Amino acid sequence: MPKTTKKAKAAKRPARKASKAAASTKNGFSQKMQFLRSFQAEHATTMKVLRAYPMEQSEFRPHPRSQCARELAYTFQLEQLLISLAIKDHLKLGGGIPKAPDDMRAIVDAFERDYADLVKLINATPERALVSGKVTFPTGPGKLADWPKMQFLWFILSDQIHHRGQLSVYTRMAGGKVPAIYGPSADEPWS
Repeated sequence: MPKTTKKAKAAKRPARKASKAAASTKNGFSQKMQFLRSFQAEHATTMKVLRAYPMEQSEFRPHPRSQCARELAYTFQLEQLLISLAIKDHLKLGGGIPKAPDDMRAIVDAFERDYADLVKLINATPERALVSGKVTFPTGPGKLADWPKMQFLWFILSDQIHHRGQLSVYTRMAGGKVPAIYGPSADEPWS
């Protein structure tokens, strides 16, 4: 077996440092841990909004073209499934969006239950697989492209936050009390 020279060893060191730097950020947390921390915090907030929604108003829709609250809540569950499938490299598009279950409470319960499994999956997935992996997903009408896996996870989390904002408006309109989200609300003041 050939000996490795000091010069060859020195040449490898910067590459190792560069790959560690790519995995970590200025605050010392890896990209995976940054995502996981945000995902956990946003999930807790989404659960607050879901629990605040008056379940007896599950069919409420603010406009004929809008989803009803039950269908909107199901979006959260589907998005967690997309993240899980993407991480496992099992995301296959086609067949349309599944119909939402009829029971909004069951949707909320499944969303919470699936979350625990997804956190375990994220923790068990190597950083490299999340940072260097790809996911094929729409980028516009009739257009598919490869997304970096980590970017896809952030995109889905951002979409959950967007839909949570919609649900907070539904909550107010359906007679529920809107919880504090990123700051106080009229129903949950901080003073």
